[in-house]
Amino acid sequence: MQLYELFIIAVSLSMDAFAVSICKGLSTGRPRPVHCLTCGIWFGAFQAGMPLAGWLLGVRFQEMIVSVDHWVAFLLLGLIGFNMVRESWGGEAEELDCSFSPRAMLPLAVATSIDALAVGVTFAFLQVDNIAAAVAFIGVTTFALSAAGVKVGAVFGSRFKSRAELAGGLVLMGMGVKILVEHTLLA
Repeated sequence: MQLYELFIIAVSLSMDAFAVSICKGLSTGRPRPVHCLTCGIWFGAFQAGMPLAGWLLGVRFQEMIVSVDHWVAFLLLGLIGFNMVRESWGGEAEELDCSFSPRAMLPLAVATSIDALAVGVTFAFLQVDNIAAAVAFIGVTTFALSAAGVKVGAVFGSRFKSRAELAGGLVLMGMGVKILVEHTLLA
């Protein structure tokens, strides 16, 4: 996997966390730096940990499905992307309180990183060479975007939430198609 592909995946995966961070910033009104750091740490850590967990699961089953791994990657990325696009059109306003306590942040961090678990499984099937660097890159990218999202939410409101989810979903679906084309037509 090329660095630019990893960057695209990292940004796409972080769009859910970015959208939630925007809402947290909106609910806070005037966020302090500690609010930005709290969102960045929670979301970044979970976005790094979930692909690692998915990769560990995928490695265990990789040999059993190596002949269809590109189809698995295509389906997983396509479904994740489709779900993000569908959520962006839903128009449902998420109600978030302004608490940054572990009790408030843990469920949000888990919910926004479930997609990253499936991407980690895909990493195993694609035989990503340096999983530690890949998950660290995803975590740092998510940290930066989530920390910025709190500030963006306070400044611009919820206008960009659905656009961020839509863009992230379309990119993940595109990556799934790219993987399928590379392994079926170009192999």
